[in-house]
Amino acid sequence: MSAGDRAFVGSIPEIYDRYLGPMLFDPYAEELASRLSGFQGAILETAAGTGRLTRALIRSVGSGSTITATDLNEPMLARAADEVRSDLVRWQPADALSLPFEDGMFDAVVCQFGVMFFPDKIKAFKEAHRVLRPGKAFLFNVWHDLPRNELSFVADKTVAQCFPSNPPRFLRRGPWGYQDRALIEIDLRAAGFGKITFELVERETPAHSAAEAALGLCKGSPLRSEIEERDPARLDAVVEAVSEALKARFGDGPIKGKGQALVVTAVT
Repeated sequence: MSAGDRAFVGSIPEIYDRYLGPMLFDPYAEELASRLSGFQGAILETAAGTGRLTRALIRSVGSGSTITATDLNEPMLARAADEVRSDLVRWQPADALSLPFEDGMFDAVVCQFGVMFFPDKIKAFKEAHRVLRPGKAFLFNVWHDLPRNELSFVADKTVAQCFPSNPPRFLRRGPWGYQDRALIEIDLRAAGFGKITFELVERETPAHSAAEAALGLCKGSPLRSEIEERDPARLDAVVEAVSEALKARFGDGPIKGKGQALVVTAVT
């Protein structure tokens, strides 16, 4: 994982939140947050991004809970803090590989679609284990099987066709780069976790239009940087190509694609 894969900067946070948030993250945020329905306790969220899971947690957890929402990327966290207002939440820049919290401070650690980007996953998992109280859980999700995540799969194929000699592979390398259950379990056990469970979750991923989906996928993530590295003048043309491919597959107007994720629960 390169530093560029984690570079959600410039206009990316706004585009990411506006277009990818409702399409890719809200459906799974509601599902993950539902696992903490009525939860009372101190919750740490790592890789909070623009706060899509945070918003769902606010609606789901008990009124006695606190949510410390953290992210290494300050522009993303600033976007979240501007959009989300709740007395339950405290926003704090923090690196998941070196958390600025004492041992055993939290009753749950949660992370939505973030662990794939951790450059040292075992170290990040050790930090999650360290700040959890004994017997408490680390819950996170990761994308599963790119071909079964239809909107992103179409975008990946189309962008690759635009640059056949040097196809951008951010989606495969980044968001869809960490889904092997055996490897995930090995990494979690190396970090000290005991009971580990996996659940495959399927959700529909909606967008107002093929054009908005294409804009979010191509300009709302570091895939944009990969396209611009190859030919900055072609960025809009690539977005249009992805839009046309999505339209051909899913039609005009609002579209929906099927998606899959793995939800992982690891107990200290």
